[in-house]
Amino acid sequence: MKLKWYGHASFLITANNGLRIVTDPYTPQTAGYLPIPDEARLVIISSGNDSFHCRADLVPGQPVVINALTLAQANGRTIEQGIEVRAVEAMEALNHREHDPDQNGMYRFEVDGIHVGHMGDMGNALSIEQLKFFEGVDVLLALAGGHPTIELDDLMTLIRHVTPKIVVPMHFRTLRYRPRNTYWIETFTRYFADEEIDFPCVTEVNISRDMLPEKTRLWILPHAG
Repeated sequence: MKLKWYGHASFLITANNGLRIVTDPYTPQTAGYLPIPDEARLVIISSGNDSFHCRADLVPGQPVVINALTLAQANGRTIEQGIEVRAVEAMEALNHREHDPDQNGMYRFEVDGIHVGHMGDMGNALSIEQLKFFEGVDVLLALAGGHPTIELDDLMTLIRHVTPKIVVPMHFRTLRYRPRNTYWIETFTRYFADEEIDFPCVTEVNISRDMLPEKTRLWILPHAG
């Protein structure tokens, strides 16, 4: 599969058969990133009311849309476009500094034998149930900007529990990201040894089961948006 980070919490995952999945599309005017240019057949949003995470209507094409929160509140799993998507409920930071915290959903799915986990807009330490939800994930799309999402110490608890093969940070401060209330990526990289960090230097990377590392590595992608 291929993985591209548009910016914020939005990624494009392209399967070997050409299926395109977009996660948590944002509103360009508020997030600061460029409009998503790629058509998709499946869009997964972590909630339906957060303009930084829910703008499936701005993704080109006519994709099927899955709301992870709605899914988590129902039976917790569904199959669309041949992809099984599972979800668990989450909350923004309970001590959110700007507004009352909103519910959202964290989710996971498998593409080309790679198990991908997305942390939605989680703002708190994970419960035992939520930690178990991510067990077996190969690629963790991790909230690395601190408040109003999960604190980095609590994120590392998840990473140490799950031991994903690849951690791809998201939702952190960049030169393009319009809000200025999150950490730069350097704050997160301090939790890793230099030899555990990779900078692919391309906006889209290929990932296959036979190239997954034995131990967790941090891949810092440049945003494409």
